[in-house]
Amino acid sequence: MTFRLESPDIAPDSMIDKRFEYNGFGCNGENKSPVLRFSGAPAGTKSFAVTCYDPDAPTGSGWWHWMLVNIPADVAELKADAGNASGANLPKGAQQIRNDYGEKAWGGMAPPPGDPPHRYVFTVFALGTDRLELPPDASCALAGFMVNANCIAKASFTAKYGRPKM
Repeated sequence: MTFRLESPDIAPDSMIDKRFEYNGFGCNGENKSPVLRFSGAPAGTKSFAVTCYDPDAPTGSGWWHWMLVNIPADVAELKADAGNASGANLPKGAQQIRNDYGEKAWGGMAPPPGDPPHRYVFTVFALGTDRLELPPDASCALAGFMVNANCIAKASFTAKYGRPKM
C-alpha cells in the first residue's frame, strides 16, 4: 500500500479556497485548517507529524504555516479546524509547534498581494518514534530536524494560493 495524504477540502495542484486564508496581515480569511487524511503508513510507524509550508514566501527561508507532531499512530484524519489555537480539535497527545506567525496553531495563507500564487506543501511524516521530546517553545526548524531524523516515510501534495494586487 502506498503512503498517501489527501484532503476533501484542497485538491493537489488546485487553488486553495479563501476560507483557509489567514485572518491578519491584511487578510480576512477564516484561518481554519483543512481536513487531512492519511493512509498506507508503513510498518513500524509509531506516530505522525504534519506540516504546511510555503517555499515561496519572500523571507529567504520560506514560511511555516503549521507543524503538528506527536499524532498517535492510530489517527488517520485531522478534522476541519484541527489547528485551532485552543487545541480542542487535536488528536489526544498531539502538539502544535509555534508557526512563523508566532502562534501554536494553524496559520492560513497570506502571500503578499500581487505575488504570483505561492505553493503550499502539505506533508505527513510517518515516524519511527512514539513521541518527539521537544521544548514547549520549539521552533519549526528544531521540530523539523527531529521529524526528519525520525522519518520512515512521507507523503505530500501541493496546492496554490494568491491575492490580487491592492
